[in-house]
Amino acid sequence: MEIGVLYSRIRHDEKLLLGELRERGHEVTKIDVRDQRFDLTEPPAAFADVDLVVDRCLATSRSRYATRFLAAYGIPVVNDPDTAAVCADKAECSLALAGAGVPTPRTEVAFTKESAMESIERFGYPCVVKPVIGSWGRLLAKIDSRSAAEAILEHKSTLGHYEHKVFYVQEFVAKPGRDIRVVATDGEPVGAMVRSSDHWLTNAAKGADTEEFDLDSEARELVARASDAVGGGLLGVDLMETDDPDAEHSYTVHEVNHTVEFKALDGVANGDVPAKVVDWLEEKAETTNETAVAAP
Repeated sequence: MEIGVLYSRIRHDEKLLLGELRERGHEVTKIDVRDQRFDLTEPPAAFADVDLVVDRCLATSRSRYATRFLAAYGIPVVNDPDTAAVCADKAECSLALAGAGVPTPRTEVAFTKESAMESIERFGYPCVVKPVIGSWGRLLAKIDSRSAAEAILEHKSTLGHYEHKVFYVQEFVAKPGRDIRVVATDGEPVGAMVRSSDHWLTNAAKGADTEEFDLDSEARELVARASDAVGGGLLGVDLMETDDPDAEHSYTVHEVNHTVEFKALDGVANGDVPAKVVDWLEEKAETTNETAVAAP
């Protein structure tokens, strides 16, 4: 099997993946997305012999466009561009989760400072304002007062990109100082960890402490449903435990990531995370090849 790894920087996650693929004897082609030019009909030469491409681009824009081109060429790619498009946009992801009946925090999207303020006042303080595109906990704001809300909305409205004019307002979930990251392949958990911090943001990229987490049946079901809602694939599903005893569910799914990092999970999990990911990639490539052979 020849696997193309599409990247813009080789991080520890990619090194783990590349090491596992090579250890199993697979041919690996590293493809730097920054060097590629995507024609409307003919794929770049770098993709000529690959059976499957794994998208590991850092930049969301590159990931979304590159996977879309690859799919148009008929080159199998993980993750599917439709999945990438949904996961990359928090509003799209929230819509998909809610549409599938997956418990997710109450959210409103507004397009002016005035209407965004109405959403904030409706949720009450504290609440959260997030960029619709973004990762690693960047540019998230916990709003504790009307004056803070006015300042944040004014700041966002003066930023240049149109995405900052899309105000994504979400209720604040009083989680118990941690959240849960699950790496899953087509809804099947590879492993899970909790990310704990004294700060309200509990991203590993922000320095949160991590430890392995045993998923119960409800969490497993929600991971599977969240994966299905966005189209499946190699995903990071983020859950928060709810402290509300009257809540229908013990968890809420606040995000699904399509270029999931797993180095932190691999550092705390008893199982071999890269090995399980490659197991799934092998199955994916085999199924894709069988489908291609069977096609007329």
